[in-house]
Amino acid sequence: MKIVQPIKSPKPAGPYNHGVISGNLVFCAGQIPLDPSTGNVVPGGIEEQTTRVFENIKLVLADAGSSIEKIVKVTVYLKDLNDFAGMNKIYSQYIPANFPARSTLQVARIPKDVLVEIEVIAEV
Repeated sequence: MKIVQPIKSPKPAGPYNHGVISGNLVFCAGQIPLDPSTGNVVPGGIEEQTTRVFENIKLVLADAGSSIEKIVKVTVYLKDLNDFAGMNKIYSQYIPANFPARSTLQVARIPKDVLVEIEVIAEV
């Protein structure tokens, strides 16, 4: 097992790592829309927050030697399923083809009361 903790990523909000490589897979912890330079939640709605989440995912995957194109599984946690279309619009910009398996859930609460959290599993 190899730990993935990119220097350019926002600091973890608890006792976990941004990612773990096991075999030929990288398991990325759920990413929320924190600005790496400030550690604060990015302003805006679901589209701005989803964009920041994917930028944070890209940082973790790059540090692991992977990329968005190698994602095989995505789990999306939304504060409100009414935000599905806005999240999906940005999701489709980052993953326009060769779609990975995906689950999307509405959850009661996400850390820092953000609108979206996304975790991925990708090939290394």
